[in-house]
Amino acid sequence: MTSQYRVNYHLRAHKRDSLIEFIKGMLLTPFVLHSQPNNNDKEEDAQRYSEIFLSLEELISEHRKFTEQGIPAYSRLSKLVPSIGTFFTSLPLQQAFERVNGHDKISARKHVPPSFNDIRRILNMAQLIAIAPQLKLVTFDGDMTLYADGMNFEEDTGLTAQIIALLRRQIYVAIVTAAGYGDDAPRYEHRLSGLLAGFAKAGLSASEAGRFFVLGGECNFLFKCTKESTTRFALQYISDADYSSSALRSWTDAQVQQLLDVAEAELRDCVGRMAIGADILRKPRAVGMVPRRPAQLTREQLDECALSAQLALLKFQGSSPKSQPCDMPIPFCAFNGGNDCWVDIGNKLIGVRILQDMLGSSPSATLHVGDQFLSTGNDLSTRTACCTCWIINPDETLRMLVELEAILNNI
Repeated sequence: MTSQYRVNYHLRAHKRDSLIEFIKGMLLTPFVLHSQPNNNDKEEDAQRYSEIFLSLEELISEHRKFTEQGIPAYSRLSKLVPSIGTFFTSLPLQQAFERVNGHDKISARKHVPPSFNDIRRILNMAQLIAIAPQLKLVTFDGDMTLYADGMNFEEDTGLTAQIIALLRRQIYVAIVTAAGYGDDAPRYEHRLSGLLAGFAKAGLSASEAGRFFVLGGECNFLFKCTKESTTRFALQYISDADYSSSALRSWTDAQVQQLLDVAEAELRDCVGRMAIGADILRKPRAVGMVPRRPAQLTREQLDECALSAQLALLKFQGSSPKSQPCDMPIPFCAFNGGNDCWVDIGNKLIGVRILQDMLGSSPSATLHVGDQFLSTGNDLSTRTACCTCWIINPDETLRMLVELEAILNNI
């Protein structure tokens, strides 16, 4: 969740995605009416689902036309899903369904209707098919997308080969992560040691390595990969003065600290009223709540902390006087990190836009891959900047990249 979104968390709305819920409802009718235990016509069931996805595909195409005209609220899809955002490419949902159904056999199920995860994978596949011909930049979340939560990028993982394949196709790759270590390149290198070792083993050229970037603290600390020798690849910090980000990050340190004061006070209040065994950590551009023992906090506690911090900061910025040079609310990201809760100054929307401006990649040529697209997650804001794929763990990221490579090979 970022400061650009309002929170409606009644009835667990913060754990739902409006488009996916709408599609689930559309698919439920043929499942209830036709997918009965005594119906063995699998091809007919698949055809009914396929027709619905074609209709959804047409709704999205119509919505894109209204968006191009500046009147997205006039589309039928906007009326059916009022919170719908922007689609930067078409989505060939019928083709994607047929491809996913081919190996997951969704239409063969008689007792379990198409699920949230089924639809999420179909949307991912449609996005891969649509973006592949013009793909220029792929950005990844870190934890639970490329490696386990709080862990490092392991050596010899299949993800290394897939990332290298993208770089060799002259596609830019960046990791946009909440991890904020300032300009301390060795700490980021440690987290990504397995990947950097994989670059050396593969004999990546200096120009290929130079297409790889790391953007830490959501959008605050930028690094570029350099080839120092045949056996060592490193990350070089790029100072703010060396790239254009002033229009996207126009806040002062005093304003940052004022915002972090509010967030810290709210997190401390959460710790007190829920009797949470956690410590509060303050960084130059972030503040977080970290458990004293591993796996101590529940998802509900973390969501409560994230939502409380979001609301406190939105109220503060809505009521406090604006001061120059930043005459707009400062973007922030308050999110459930899986086993901790953080409030970062800036967000991944800004991070992706910084990379797009620097590398010359349009929204329709940029793909962000992450696991946190609910309202308490820090990948949600990227939907405003580029195309996205929603995964749930590194294994699914690998499968997605294998699918992408197959699509790219057939173009």
